[in-house]
Amino acid sequence: MEEMAGYAFMAGFLATGIALAAYAAYAISGVRAARLRSAGAPLDAPRVGFVAGSRTAAIGQYASLVVILAAGLITASLVCRTLASGHGPFANMYEFSVAFAWGILVVLAWFEHRYRQRLLGLVALPVAFGLMAYALTIPSTIEPLVPALQNSLLLTVHVAVAIVAYGSFTVAFASAVLHLAQPEAGRWGLPRPAALDEIGYRSIVVGFPFLTLTIVLGALWAEVAWGRYWGWDPKETASLVTWLIYGAYLHARVVRGWRGRRAAILLVVGFAATLFTFFGVNLLLPGLHSYSGL
Repeated sequence: MEEMAGYAFMAGFLATGIALAAYAAYAISGVRAARLRSAGAPLDAPRVGFVAGSRTAAIGQYASLVVILAAGLITASLVCRTLASGHGPFANMYEFSVAFAWGILVVLAWFEHRYRQRLLGLVALPVAFGLMAYALTIPSTIEPLVPALQNSLLLTVHVAVAIVAYGSFTVAFASAVLHLAQPEAGRWGLPRPAALDEIGYRSIVVGFPFLTLTIVLGALWAEVAWGRYWGWDPKETASLVTWLIYGAYLHARVVRGWRGRRAAILLVVGFAATLFTFFGVNLLLPGLHSYSGL
């Protein structure tokens, strides 16, 4: 089973790379079509949005199908590894990274289907691909669980909801980057700012409750493992800071009416905090969560 997990992971990694190349071709094709359509138009004419002609649409559909294939292959890898190890993907940084990439692929596929904005993959997929590439550089050997992790059901649910949150935050980050890459009036080849703002908001609406549940379940696990619900461990603190940033984003958008670039900047800051929570604490700061396997 462990060998099958490795094969499925490599196939999923290659499929993700192919999907990323297809999204790049989709973007180039759409930009070219938009520019050709707008050639000769008056300078004060409204700018043309993304143009998905038959050729561009076909490339986009292919990219979406390959993302679904990659998600299926990584799912198979995680299932096989779980069967081989007897626990969920939470024992080391290899398993964390593969699961994080899986969350990105699944959430991206869902939001792409919901909002028909395939260019999100142009930003989100490099993150997933980078996580898989990173996983290839670190030990993947299945090892016995350390004592603090020997609560398989609670830890599996804890990590599962965290992965959904991280995947949602990656899609929000993608929408923010695409938003910041263009002026408010829009630019050839990029989705309209209003659409990106809505996608970013909806992504956080999905991810924030899952991050909240992650922290709550982590506190319950901490009480079982260490006899206290909260101890200001670096991982706990970083997770709380990330939660506060996304909570501030929701407050600013819903109560203060923040839209556009200010909201997008806050989403980028939140994702930076997410990455620090995921990587920085395990690799840089000693604490009770420093069981990365490195």
